[in-house]
Amino acid sequence: MPTKRTTPDFILLICTFTLLAVGLIMVYSASAVWAEYKFDDSFFFAKRQTLFAGVGIAAMFFIMNINYWTWREWSKVLLITCFVLLILVLIPGVGNVRNGSRSWIGVGAFSIQPSEFMKLAMIAFLAKFLSERQKLITSFRQGLVPSLGLVFIAFALIMLQPDLGTGTVMIGTCVVMIFIAGARIGHFALLGLIGLAGFVGLVASAPYRMKRITSFLDPWQDPLGSGFQIIQSLYAIGPGGLFGLGLGESRQKFFYLPEPQTDFIFAILAEELGFIGGSFILLLFALLLWRGIRIALGAPDLYGSFLAVGIISMVAIQVMINVGVVTGLMPVTGITLPFLSYGGSSLTLMLMAIGVLLNISRYSRY
Repeated sequence: MPTKRTTPDFILLICTFTLLAVGLIMVYSASAVWAEYKFDDSFFFAKRQTLFAGVGIAAMFFIMNINYWTWREWSKVLLITCFVLLILVLIPGVGNVRNGSRSWIGVGAFSIQPSEFMKLAMIAFLAKFLSERQKLITSFRQGLVPSLGLVFIAFALIMLQPDLGTGTVMIGTCVVMIFIAGARIGHFALLGLIGLAGFVGLVASAPYRMKRITSFLDPWQDPLGSGFQIIQSLYAIGPGGLFGLGLGESRQKFFYLPEPQTDFIFAILAEELGFIGGSFILLLFALLLWRGIRIALGAPDLYGSFLAVGIISMVAIQVMINVGVVTGLMPVTGITLPFLSYGGSSLTLMLMAIGVLLNISRYSRY
């Protein structure tokens, strides 16, 4: 267990707080009209996001001072707990349904989304598994299959909610970790074919997913239905131009883009702050990812390296999917933009993950 600590990565901390500050401002700007209409309080979502941010920051600083090997020792307990929560959330009367998915446990605003926390628990467990069995990872039967077995069980439970977006991020993150650990490309090619067949099956089994695929290819085929969100998102991004319409001046938030404070907040940001503002946010994410990669390379042991790789991969995949959806480069799926989108579980989980990364940086050789 590493014992010699230094100061945490300052640049990573600054990037995180800058993204969080921009996120709080944009949640208010994007949600004020809808919140005033629905709750008679333009600060309804902003106040809750600020509360979530406070909880998340407290958790981040607390975790930043816990030796990251603690997650190695407790990874099995955390994983089992998240599996239990994923099962409980599927029980009618226990799990709450929102937007067609039974993904939350709790009462009203004080509810959690177990699938979000499963991502971090799976990263912690898989990092332990890979660090102990790295020499076996080139074996399909002894390395690759066992490492992916629990991942696919968790993915199946998440899909029963259903929540394809969160499940995709978890799968993508774990695949990156396994690839970095040294798995053979040929094995991935085989699994890729199986995964592609499974993805086609998932899409074919749910008509709304098929509509998302067709609307991605041609949103104007159903402009008032499955293509509505992406069309309105592009209507927001286009007029933003180079410098934007100005903070608070979005037009699409006036009941055109549904609940713009969540998955499509980047569209409102691009409309109000323009290409410059959008590029600034993407550069901040790029800087955050660079610091994460440095921390992973400088970690004192394999577990720290794999844990850092998992966390930074989760953030990167989530950003790529969200921005890809908002800009029409990917089919619509429910993925929040880290630190910016409204959502308590997502924001808290991301800040906790950054806390783990900051702790690893305290032992890093760089």
